[in-house]
Amino acid sequence: MAVESRVAPDPSVVAAPGFWRLVADYVALLKPRIIPLLVLTELGAMIVAAHGRPPAGVLLGSLVGGALSAGGAGAVNCWFDRDIDAVMPRTRRRPIPAGRIRPTAGLGFGVGVTLAGVLLIDVSANLLAATLAALGALFYVFVYTMWLKRSTTQNIVIGGAAGAFPPLVGWAAATGSLAPLAWALFAIVFFWTPPHFWALALVLRRQYSAVSVPMLPVVAGPERTRRAILAYTGVMLVVSMAPAWWLGAPYAVPAIVLGGGFLGFALRALRREDGRSAMELFYYSLIYLGLLFVSAALAGSTRF
Repeated sequence: MAVESRVAPDPSVVAAPGFWRLVADYVALLKPRIIPLLVLTELGAMIVAAHGRPPAGVLLGSLVGGALSAGGAGAVNCWFDRDIDAVMPRTRRRPIPAGRIRPTAGLGFGVGVTLAGVLLIDVSANLLAATLAALGALFYVFVYTMWLKRSTTQNIVIGGAAGAFPPLVGWAAATGSLAPLAWALFAIVFFWTPPHFWALALVLRRQYSAVSVPMLPVVAGPERTRRAILAYTGVMLVVSMAPAWWLGAPYAVPAIVLGGGFLGFALRALRREDGRSAMELFYYSLIYLGLLFVSAALAGSTRF
């Protein structure tokens, strides 16, 4: 009778799949899909502020630190929202509501990553930039997530200011101060956020309703939300022209073209009243903001 040969498995081979899945889950807590856009707005402002030539150490440290501080705040958001995330189909597979990461571990991870990001910005750039990054993270966690999100239809209007901090961080990192143009870039992101997010909220209206989150489409209805999207788009387009005062035609021309596209998608969403047109507006809004800040960076690097 043949004797079966048994070889003890290599522990590192057995553990590897579970280890990398855990790593992926912790990365997912950082909400990494939105971070590149936030970093791009920070980078665009930094290039404009530095006239196209930010020091390499400041550039790298500030961008990595900005990504970490934003991601850490996102992880804290995942910890706090784990109850409603468990109900909504869009979010119930996230690591905490799915049970793959304990809530306390997720919270500790988020706080630690945020602090690491703020410290990195302080070390590589300056205290003002680090303070602004910390304020952005705190605003997202305490003002938007813990206060406004579940209490008012203005949650994304006021809370959206958190996502507008990266241009201020970038500008401060490059110069150690703030300027009117930095606040103009902040304002663009601030007024961009409502039409961007409401377009997605139109599609997810029933999911938000199921967890009693008073997003505008839930409380006011889709028709009023589409009109609000159009109104905020108009304000955003006016505000988006402010940087042309400093950056001139190299910024103004692409801003007008990109803004015309945004307005076209907003009007189509208003007319068609369907989920597809709302999602098209949502995806275009991402492209719009990214290209607008690229245009600002290119114009700023040659203007001064």
